[in-house]
Amino acid sequence: MHTITDNRPASGDSLPLITGAAVGIAGLGATLALADVHSPLRAPFTLLFLLAAPALAIGSALRGLDALIRPVLAVAGALALDLLVAEAMLALRMWSARGGVAAVGAVSLLILVPTLLSRVARRRRMLRRQD
Repeated sequence: MHTITDNRPASGDSLPLITGAAVGIAGLGATLALADVHSPLRAPFTLLFLLAAPALAIGSALRGLDALIRPVLAVAGALALDLLVAEAMLALRMWSARGGVAAVGAVSLLILVPTLLSRVARRRRMLRRQD
């Protein structure tokens, strides 16, 4: 009898799949919150968005740091950003769940876009040097 086994390590194979699922769920949470859809999944998915969006933006800006320090700083920064947005909205008497999700998403984009633009510029410079 002959058995077929797969001896490849599974540690790195599932990371892109898990990341993609988390991004999809976070995006669905933001959509549910912004569209004001009443669903039992709205609260946990929106919470995932409120943590994941700023954490990914901050983590991408901290590319040069150690791989163990970067996620800790990204999550701490995400929590601080969420609290600052909530505090500012409460102080201005503009608090709403939909506004908070939109504000956190906008600030996350403001953090992410310059980082991505600098990477693109760096790659272009590297390609010009190689030619």
